[in-house]
Amino acid sequence: MSQEQQNPIVDENHIIAERREKLAHLRKNGVAFPNDFVPTHHANDLHAHYGELSKEHLAEKNITVKVAGRMMLKRVMGKASFATVQDRTGQIQFYINDADAGADAHNAFKHWDMGDFIAAEGVVFKTNKGELSILVKDLRLLSKSLRPLPDKFHGLSDQELKYRQRYVDLIVSPETRQTFIARSKAMASIRHHMQDAGFMEVETPMLHPIPGGAAAKPFITHHNALDMQMFLRIAPELYLKRLVVGGFERVFEVNRNFRNEGVSPRHNPEFTMMEFYAAYTDYKWLMTFTEELIRAAAIDAQGTAVLTYQGKALDLSKPFQRLTIAEAILKYAPLSKKEYTAAQLEDKEFIRAELKKAGEDINGPTLKNAGLGALQLALFEATAEEHLWEPTYIIDYPIEVSPLARESDTRPGITERFELFITGREIANGFSELNDAEDQAERFRKQVEQKEAGDEEAMYFDADFIRALEYGMPPTGGCGIGIDRLMMLITDSPNIRDVILFPHMRKED
Repeated sequence: MSQEQQNPIVDENHIIAERREKLAHLRKNGVAFPNDFVPTHHANDLHAHYGELSKEHLAEKNITVKVAGRMMLKRVMGKASFATVQDRTGQIQFYINDADAGADAHNAFKHWDMGDFIAAEGVVFKTNKGELSILVKDLRLLSKSLRPLPDKFHGLSDQELKYRQRYVDLIVSPETRQTFIARSKAMASIRHHMQDAGFMEVETPMLHPIPGGAAAKPFITHHNALDMQMFLRIAPELYLKRLVVGGFERVFEVNRNFRNEGVSPRHNPEFTMMEFYAAYTDYKWLMTFTEELIRAAAIDAQGTAVLTYQGKALDLSKPFQRLTIAEAILKYAPLSKKEYTAAQLEDKEFIRAELKKAGEDINGPTLKNAGLGALQLALFEATAEEHLWEPTYIIDYPIEVSPLARESDTRPGITERFELFITGREIANGFSELNDAEDQAERFRKQVEQKEAGDEEAMYFDADFIRALEYGMPPTGGCGIGIDRLMMLITDSPNIRDVILFPHMRKED
């Protein structure tokens, strides 16, 4: 084993020291970090326009370009050298020799390092091996890299380091760059889809005096000037519905939410949601619209709605199935080696016994006084949810777990609500909105009772939201989509941290 392999930290410190000496020399001899070079072309554009032309045809055209980027590879071969330069679009090769670039510039280049930002003006040509390149006429160093890049053959292999040092991950990993390019395309698609459907994009507060709109633990902070406790937003729902009250009939917000809960492959304490609300619609309309939105985002990001997720086919092109909670248990619980009958799912004591077998705390604040619907939901989560691979809407949630949803006119205790599951995880939650101020106030009071009984995720009583509803809100449908989880599907990413540029991590020490 080499000394370099035995002492990677010592070796890196030695490299950094050498590079600092080079930078000191640059400072001594002029401007070390110039800012007067403007590229005229990018790597992928050059490949697209000239990659198919012959060597002779390119020579006849005599195309002059100016290109800049990070040096990723370097080969010095006596009187000629090669550099692979990476810009935001891709990579292209520089060819440097004494005759065209000048002996002084070529000699200076020999002392530059991989990771440096370099710029060249030159002529597009093809090497004898047919590689599109730039014959460099003028060469400059724009920015000195003090730290060495990861080994070019192994890249950044430490997964935690990829998350902590995303900037390095993006430099060396084309796959990571492509993930976030696809995310950007999907988000652009979503915004266009919303705007084409007549929705207005809005922004609502991220600091709330009362956390609301979801059942979750909030982050708590303090506003010094106002001398009041505040909460980071767990959901924008109640503010968006205030806007519907105010007359904006179709609104949406792509927002950051914060929930003071666990970190897992599916959870990050800070995450992106899109919530949207449309007057004169209901939960059935929402399901159709959400399905179309997700399908379009996949097509615009990846060119198809027929995807592969973690080696298994995922078809977003087919109509999404719709099942009640009980129907989903009967269909999918057998995959968890559980067989139930419809009659058993109507028996509260039977379900409580099954939940106890599954390790659920049936005497905890959530389930101790739960009704049949909430018990069915808990059994669904324990036995069926993880098996919903194909897109599936679970519909008709019980009122006791849906404090903001409209109750069905024909089935007491059931709300007009759905949750969308894909690959066994929740992607969206929507419902016909409760617009009855008196009913909403009573639901809030029940939530307060649950909170006082120990349910930390129960909602607060929001008196101002009740006041807004008292002015009148039209019939409305609303939905929230977990953007990060959706991007996991679209980009075939197993961990939510793979689709968040800077995920939260424990302290390095």
